[in-house]
Amino acid sequence: MNEPVNEITEKEFMSRPKIVENYSLLQDIGVLDFIKAQNDEICNYRSLLSRGLDIFNRTSIDEIMDATVYQISDHFLPSFIAFLWKPIQTREEITIKAFRNYKPVDLNLHVNCITPFEAFFRQFPKPINFDQLAVELNNDEAVKPYQNIKTELAVPILGPFGLYGIILVGKKLLNDEYSREELFYLQQLMSFVSQAIKNHLHYEQSLRDVKTGLFNHGFFLTRLNEEVARTRRNGYQSSIIVMNVDKFKDFNNSYGHLAGDRVLEKLAQTMRQGVRGDDIPSRFGGDEFTVLLPHTDKITVWTVAERLRNNAAAMQIPWEVPLPQVTISVGIYTFDQNTNTDASNVIRRADEALYISKERGRNRCTMWTPGIIDPHPDDCCSIEKIQIRDAAMEAV
Repeated sequence: MNEPVNEITEKEFMSRPKIVENYSLLQDIGVLDFIKAQNDEICNYRSLLSRGLDIFNRTSIDEIMDATVYQISDHFLPSFIAFLWKPIQTREEITIKAFRNYKPVDLNLHVNCITPFEAFFRQFPKPINFDQLAVELNNDEAVKPYQNIKTELAVPILGPFGLYGIILVGKKLLNDEYSREELFYLQQLMSFVSQAIKNHLHYEQSLRDVKTGLFNHGFFLTRLNEEVARTRRNGYQSSIIVMNVDKFKDFNNSYGHLAGDRVLEKLAQTMRQGVRGDDIPSRFGGDEFTVLLPHTDKITVWTVAERLRNNAAAMQIPWEVPLPQVTISVGIYTFDQNTNTDASNVIRRADEALYISKERGRNRCTMWTPGIIDPHPDDCCSIEKIQIRDAAMEAV
């Protein structure tokens, strides 16, 4: 077993008799300056490692970005820091979030993909001065929006699927140039940041449906089980929505499966735009989708379901030939602490309501109430529930 190594402090080292005796000589030949420089470098690396670990311990991309901005701005103050990343690796669409003086800002960076930079960063996977990057890309049109906001440094976020994102750092405030030491520090810290973001994107990807980018069936069931348990403990209402595309088989038969895929992708995009940040939109399978809405009562969930239905009917889907209007049928179920059921029955009841929507002509919403198909012993047939449903309909 190895004995622990005792660190010798600078004070202990400098107080040794031989050092004191030869102090002037060591000073003249530069040994003491060299030792000080090495100690400073060790201190900087320790600081860098500590800051990198702080970023690694964050549990969301937003937290990673907030921590990064704090760490950089604590060291020196750039004019801005911007993060561009692809939430879904199989698609080009990107999300942009920028900061100035610790606060989120709009940089008016009008770009919708980072594909023009992918080939370069695959070959040279390191941070680079943006002016140099522009030269390498022959001042392609793709670099102009970034030059317009005075980008100083570009840091790639690379992974098995290619370029996941880019971190942009603006020029220093007061127009000072970055020193060599600052650039080195920035590049090393960004290595931690890019890895942390990449790890989080991989985790997020494991929860997502590949085709639509919505949450997958497994994650939805996990969250639904958690939410059923929470409503029992805490006494609030939550809801789910189940929907599918009306006559979806006709899209595949008449226009091909690629057209059907485009319909599903467009509907998923519409769903993401039509729900709240805490809701869980997911692909249940095939052309069936679900949304879990925590802390949501009957009137609110009805409003959301109607919004999704109307938005689906208004979708414009680019295709080789004009596609017919897409409509969806929707089933809704709300549960609370008095609902004596589990997640599978919650889904079954929403499915029953969806079935009624289909039977009544499609392109409509139906809220589950006791007795719409068969009575359930744990529910009493309450006129109050039906009145709440009718009030929700009138409120839309």
